Amino acid sequence: MIPTAKIERLLDRFSALESEMASGASGPAFVKLSREHAELAPVIAIARSWRAAQIELEGAEAMIADAASDSEMRSLAEQERADLRTQLAELDRQLKVQLLPRDAADASSAIVEIRAGTGGDEAALFAGDLLGMYQRYCGLQGWKTEIMSLSDSDMGGFKDATLEVQGRGAYAKLKFESGVHRVQRVPATENQGRIHTSAATVAVLPEAEDVDVDVQDKDLRIDTYRAQGAGGQHVNKTDSAVRITHIPTGTVVAMQEEKSQHKNKAKAMMLLKAKIYDAERSRVDAARASERKSLVGSGDRSERIRTYNFPQGRVTDHRINLTLYNLPRIVSGDELGQVIDALVAQDQADRLAEYEASEN
Repeated sequence: MIPTAKIERLLDRFSALESEMASGASGPAFVKLSREHAELAPVIAIARSWRAAQIELEGAEAMIADAASDSEMRSLAEQERADLRTQLAELDRQLKVQLLPRDAADASSAIVEIRAGTGGDEAALFAGDLLGMYQRYCGLQGWKTEIMSLSDSDMGGFKDATLEVQGRGAYAKLKFESGVHRVQRVPATENQGRIHTSAATVAVLPEAEDVDVDVQDKDLRIDTYRAQGAGGQHVNKTDSAVRITHIPTGTVVAMQEEKSQHKNKAKAMMLLKAKIYDAERSRVDAARASERKSLVGSGDRSERIRTYNFPQGRVTDHRINLTLYNLPRIVSGDELGQVIDALVAQDQADRLAEYEASEN
């Protein structure tokens, strides 16, 4: 069981946060306080329930111990005590899950990059399917999405696409989508009914805020050029496209979707910050290589994580050996949550087991 003193410290800290936020903090200080407040809020809700149940349990035990209590009241108190002990055990488990060490970026919005891999035109079509799947899933979560960049392929679909997902906690769920997605199906252009295997790579980056990463103007080289569509068509008459190079890291991003150079620059800066933030997080993670690798995979973009088998109507996530036979509903995005929720649950269970083992 989590010590009562620790729960009381959490409740005290939450009260202190509310006082600090109400005292007139502003700018980065307020952002930092707001983040901690939002992260603690679900913990506090459980902690308050735990404390209320604990008080009720103490009351039931006092009645049982009171020699003046009649047998009927004592019997009711004993039943209540059993129920409260069960309730407290579940609340204790929920608290432990909430108090597990978290990825600092879990509360962030996300940027999803999708690139067609092996498989030519079929891979590009599959990349388009994935984009639609994520757009639908994000919409169901109440998150706002915006296509930041899109590169069409000759036969339909996309060579690559970048999707911004705005919503608290978007990264916490979407981060499990990073890796290689494989599709097995009969392409529309296949005359002999042969099944082809194609792939697309997904990279999910946490959207960096100014308090997460500091990019200095002196470290940037900004080039402008004329945007150009597929096959040399739709050439703009103004230099609206923007390419930004972060000189210290060599990170390069380009944006040409908007007609306005200002808007392209803003989008490019957002993507640049996300890439720099992600690279720094990856560097820190690499320094912790001695830690046990998560059962849901490393998030390595070269790692095959999922197979979509259309002839059999199944989706298999190889990291947790999960197979579901509702492929159309998953690819449409309507039931992608079944896969993502299973990955989140496995990650929590795995980390909870590690936490409990460390306590023993």
